Amino acid sequence: MTTNQSPIPASICLFRLSAIGDVTHVIPVVKTLQKKFPGCPITWVIGRLEHRLLSGLPGVEFIEFDKKQGWRGIQALRQQLKGRRFDVLLHMQLSFRANVVARFIAAKRRIGFDRQRAKEMHSWVINERIPHLPDCHVLDGFMQFASHLGCQEKVMNWDLPMSEADQQFAHQLIKPGVKNVVISPCSSHPLRNWSVAKYAALVDQIIERHGAHVILTGSPAPKELALVAEIEQSTERAVTNIAGQDTLKQLWCLLQQADLVISPDSGPLHMAGCVGTPVIGLLAASNFRRSGSYQYPELTVDKYPEACEKFLGQTVMQVKWGTKTEFPGAMDLIEVAHVLPVVQQVLQSN
Repeated sequence: MTTNQSPIPASICLFRLSAIGDVTHVIPVVKTLQKKFPGCPITWVIGRLEHRLLSGLPGVEFIEFDKKQGWRGIQALRQQLKGRRFDVLLHMQLSFRANVVARFIAAKRRIGFDRQRAKEMHSWVINERIPHLPDCHVLDGFMQFASHLGCQEKVMNWDLPMSEADQQFAHQLIKPGVKNVVISPCSSHPLRNWSVAKYAALVDQIIERHGAHVILTGSPAPKELALVAEIEQSTERAVTNIAGQDTLKQLWCLLQQADLVISPDSGPLHMAGCVGTPVIGLLAASNFRRSGSYQYPELTVDKYPEACEKFLGQTVMQVKWGTKTEFPGAMDLIEVAHVLPVVQQVLQSN
């Protein structure tokens, strides 16, 4: 594969469709590229949902790809890209679907992952590779694409434009004079979710001990609405449930104005870190060093090592990097008593 590198790309196409947490990791990559190559046109092929959060990012042209449309979605993307050719394609997604779609993005330099990470025909659609970086966080892996283009100075900035209306929506949910704690209990994978009973017990303890105002959030998906409603019904103390009532940008603003966020491995976990709000990650089904909060790793309640030993019969040092422990009962390794001291640490310090 070629390793010739032009010092100044004429145009850059980023290809990362999903998910919410992952696309937030790409924001500093964009800003790093913009600082190194001011004026270079940047186009981002992105998922439809993810675009709702990132729309308006300065200096970026977004092209939506709706994966739910299958082949029709691919055809629509081909039509939008018709006649266009990029100097550089940063192919930052490894799924089979993404690799198929990437075939329709014309680019001279097609930069992808190293052989150790490449999978599902990824190697067929690239002609350059970033170097292998063992045992890295997802964000650091993405930043390698900028480094490959000669960006030595990283711009670790996650600022996104938010409207006054979105800020006001969030402000109206914040109770003055008390600590405001946002709990986003749902992950995209149900085996990464904590139990309703433990969330309810945690909520009651947070309110009793700290007099906090607890806000429950979730997407409009029926399963998430049901889970959040069940948590609300199981608590003895009153909470504010806004599941399904906010947009991603409004959630971004709410997380920014909160004092603390609690979440499993999910998009809101990463969004909270982006806006500088302390976030307690509840992780047992995945390694927080790879996919936990980038900004607040020290606040993670980490039971992944125990899950590796219980379900895989191996220590965390023996399992392959990126191995999931998405087994029934993995998240049950986390107890309310493990979370409460971290809550106290955060709420008493700010």
